[in-house]
Amino acid sequence: MPPLCRLTDSLLLCIDIQDRLYDTLPEPARRRMLDNTEALLRGAGLLGIPVFHTEQYPKGLGKTVTRLQAALPPKTRRIEKTSFSCCGADGFTGALRDTHKRQVVITGVETHICVMQTALELQQDGYEVFVVDDAVCSRRMAHWKSGLNRLRQAGIVAAPTESILFEWLRDARHDQFKAVSALLPPLH
Repeated sequence: MPPLCRLTDSLLLCIDIQDRLYDTLPEPARRRMLDNTEALLRGAGLLGIPVFHTEQYPKGLGKTVTRLQAALPPKTRRIEKTSFSCCGADGFTGALRDTHKRQVVITGVETHICVMQTALELQQDGYEVFVVDDAVCSRRMAHWKSGLNRLRQAGIVAAPTESILFEWLRDARHDQFKAVSALLPPLH
C-alpha cells in the first residue's frame, strides 16, 4: 500500500523550472505547474520542510523562474547539474542523506526525463517518492502522461498538490492549516 506523506519525513525537490525550459512548455499546463509548485514551496516554508531545487545547465537554460525564486524558503539548497537525474549531480545524494528524510516529493520538468530518472533512482536508493502530478510538466502533453504512467507502473506515488499539502497537515487543527489552505486556488 502506498504511503502517505509525513511532515517529519518529507523533503521537497523542485527540478529545473528555469526560464528557457518554462517558455517551451504548453499552456495551461505550465501555469498550473508554476502555481502548484509555488504553493508547495510556500507550504514547505510554513511547515519547516527542507527544500532542494536544481538547475540544469543554468548558463544555457537560465535561472529558476523568478516567481519561484521568490517563493523558495530561506534555507533552500540549490544544486546545479548537467546529469538528467538529480542523483548524478555533485553532492546531491550526500546532501539528501544528511537531511535524514525518507520521503522525497518532486515537482518540475520534464516529467519524462529529469523528473522520471530522479524519481526512479531515488526509489532504487530506498526513498519513498511522490511525484506531484499537477506540479510537473513536459513540452509535449503525451510525454507528461507517458512519464506519469511509467512512474505509477514503477510504484511511485503520483498525487496532486492538494493531497500532498493536506497529508503534511494531517488535521484541520494543525496550527498552519489556515495559512496552508490559503495557498490553494479557490474552487470554481
